[in-house]
Amino acid sequence: MSRPQSPDRFNEETATYSVRGADAPDLEQGVAAIRNVLKTLPVRPGVYRMQDARGDVLYVGKARALRNRVTNYTQVSRLSKRLQRMVAQTRSMTIVTTNNEAEALLLEAQLIKRYRPPYNVLLRDDKSFPYILLRSDHAYPRVQKHRGAQKIKGNYYGPFASAGSVTRTLNALQKLFLLRSCSDSFFANRSRPCLLYQIKRCSAPCVGRIDESGYAELVGDAKAFLAGKSTQVQAKLGAAMQAAAENMDFELAAVFRDRLKALTFIQGTQAINAEGVGDADVFALACKAGTMCIQGFFIRGGQNWGHRSFFPTHTEDSSEEEVLAAFLMQFYEEVTPPRSILLDRALAEGDLIAEALAEQAKGRVAITNAHRGDRRRLIEQAKRNAEEALDRRLAESTTQAKVLRELADLFELDGPPDRIEVFDNSHIMGTNALGAMIVAGPEGFRKNSYRKFNIKRPETAPGDDFAMMREVFERRFGRAKNEDPEREGGDWPDLVLIDGGRGQLNAAAKTLDEIGVEDVALVGVAKGPHHGREGREVFHLLDGREITLPPNSPLLFYLQRLRDEAHRFAIGAHRQKRAKAIGVSSLDEVPGIGPARKKALLMHFGTAKAVRAASLEDLAKAPGVSRSVAQQVYDFYHAR
Repeated sequence: MSRPQSPDRFNEETATYSVRGADAPDLEQGVAAIRNVLKTLPVRPGVYRMQDARGDVLYVGKARALRNRVTNYTQVSRLSKRLQRMVAQTRSMTIVTTNNEAEALLLEAQLIKRYRPPYNVLLRDDKSFPYILLRSDHAYPRVQKHRGAQKIKGNYYGPFASAGSVTRTLNALQKLFLLRSCSDSFFANRSRPCLLYQIKRCSAPCVGRIDESGYAELVGDAKAFLAGKSTQVQAKLGAAMQAAAENMDFELAAVFRDRLKALTFIQGTQAINAEGVGDADVFALACKAGTMCIQGFFIRGGQNWGHRSFFPTHTEDSSEEEVLAAFLMQFYEEVTPPRSILLDRALAEGDLIAEALAEQAKGRVAITNAHRGDRRRLIEQAKRNAEEALDRRLAESTTQAKVLRELADLFELDGPPDRIEVFDNSHIMGTNALGAMIVAGPEGFRKNSYRKFNIKRPETAPGDDFAMMREVFERRFGRAKNEDPEREGGDWPDLVLIDGGRGQLNAAAKTLDEIGVEDVALVGVAKGPHHGREGREVFHLLDGREITLPPNSPLLFYLQRLRDEAHRFAIGAHRQKRAKAIGVSSLDEVPGIGPARKKALLMHFGTAKAVRAASLEDLAKAPGVSRSVAQQVYDFYHAR
């Protein structure tokens, strides 16, 4: 079987036939387009893409025999209403043949992830999974959190369900094995141990408190622990503590005692008992009121590395087994499959999915649904968690839908808003000024759509909040009008909230009017006469009206939460900008002084102020600073 990334793996045959005419859905035109493709379609495994008149992908499917599968779409009376709508929009198809059905299954998952078709079951999860990386490119390996492509040389352990799971495990690893977490540059420039050594979370290899062989032993113990051999590590630490006590070295015995406590803490925080399971992912599906939830537990080395709930979309007219099968292929498009996948039900294509995942994992993958023992208890626990997560989701969505309907009534919108944007500004006396935009929808905050705008126009006076708001709106909506004038990309807001009163609202409205954007609903959110202490925010409308809501109104709480999230994001972005500015020193202005010489001078003198006050002779004594460079620095400061 050829490798997934090999260029000769797939043979793409594009059906160039496209029905001309109106773009409106037409069942007869759709069937005609599909029949035209059938004329040359082979009876081979492969993947097909159904496209509309603009070429946008409507659906991606795989087949053991392409001709037989695609023929089904011409038998309209046997199709569900949803598939009839898809066929009515279809105007062309793209065909990719593969060597076998397992390859088709892998390619289908890749294309679904790339195109996000509206008629496929979709795993809507934008977050990549975090890993723990134990690097091997240094004599004293560093342990760290890692996301993204695994290009750094070392051992990767994961996936973890969340950043919090990784952080807790990293903290425990530092207490248990005293491995360094600092960068190589920080490590190379230490002359004394840092705080982590003082609080017994690092062995301080940077200053020689442990030799290379001793550190390598700690690394070996950490690898054994992460591989599931915690009992072996526990026995070793216990023996070492006993030996130190017998030798009357009670200080060393206390160190081993503290490490044993850390190990016991880790074992006690395991949310589920996965001993003896090895490496496995556990998935269970719950369905209620047309919504599905898939709960995943991630077990590595017999340890629970967290769990996460997934809510696939576009699941109408799809059985639970079909949704779970589609979920597995899309989920493992990002994550390397473990040796064992435990499910709460059997899948009709379970063997085919296992074959496809084995190719991706470069090793055997077993998909099972255990009926007894520890594995069955894991599946039942995942099932309970899925049902509880689904109940919470349905309760939240019901409340959220009601709030959004009330919001539409309050601000006289055409319907419940799908995209709400909230703007806020942040600065201190006009310095490090920026604007921030957060985005929310029916499902909650869309953090991957958040944006920050550095205030950089010279005509924007420091501290002028109205001018800052004008600049932010010109950049946000000017770009949107240029890139998506027809508003088809889904990035135009249904409602815009501005953290401010009548002045900020008028500034934003005037800016939109100048750009030529006339139909965006704008509302200003200002604190009431008691500065919000009673929750009496005032909502300013463009027609001059001012609205207040009862203090116990769920809609008020929702709007306050939106405003507070915008404020939090703006403050956080401002602090980052201010912290970055603090790192700038007057040495940056000295001509001919690059980062290396700047660092040498600061390491030698301590501060930029001390460099400025130094004599020419003292400057020349700094490591890496020649006489001519010292003269440049001296002349720069003393010429002033």
